[in-house]
Amino acid sequence: MSARLKRNAVVVTMAVLVCAAAALNWKYAGQEAQEGARDAGTKILGEAALVSGTEDGEDAPAAAPEDETGVYTGSDYFASARLTRQQARDSAITLLQEAAAQENADTAVANEASEGIQALASFTLKEAQIENLVTAKGYADCVAFMGEDSISVVVSTGERELTGEDVAKITDIAMSETGYGAAGIKIMAAN
Repeated sequence: MSARLKRNAVVVTMAVLVCAAAALNWKYAGQEAQEGARDAGTKILGEAALVSGTEDGEDAPAAAPEDETGVYTGSDYFASARLTRQQARDSAITLLQEAAAQENADTAVANEASEGIQALASFTLKEAQIENLVTAKGYADCVAFMGEDSISVVVSTGERELTGEDVAKITDIAMSETGYGAAGIKIMAAN
């Protein structure tokens, strides 16, 4: 019985640590990108520039100045956040599958790992539903991060501030999709 409890504790601890690492990575990557974009001349890995199609000796058209302050806002930020979230989920699922597939794993550990995988799949489905419903309400983009007892929703409101009406609409969507109370829902604007 003691070995089973230890295995269960290891599986749960690993899942929590992976989720925490993903959340911290998301938080700090966004902060670093915003700070780095403020500095003149800063380039972000993966950033591409188009090459003009002029022949040697021809004058190239004047290029518009690069707007590096928007690198991690708008759709780029949301795509990056979704990718980070998916990578963290994939890592957690891999760890749970490995725990369940161990030769000496008993049935309880395999069942708990299976339940963990199902919970992560449920989170992914609910996050996608919330994102789709929020964008259907007229917001440019949205990304949701769901945990066991709380959810964070980041919304693109364009140039305007997030209003109380916006928060109420998004909170209502999150409550209906997750069953969480308003205290477990955090709404943020991506600026």
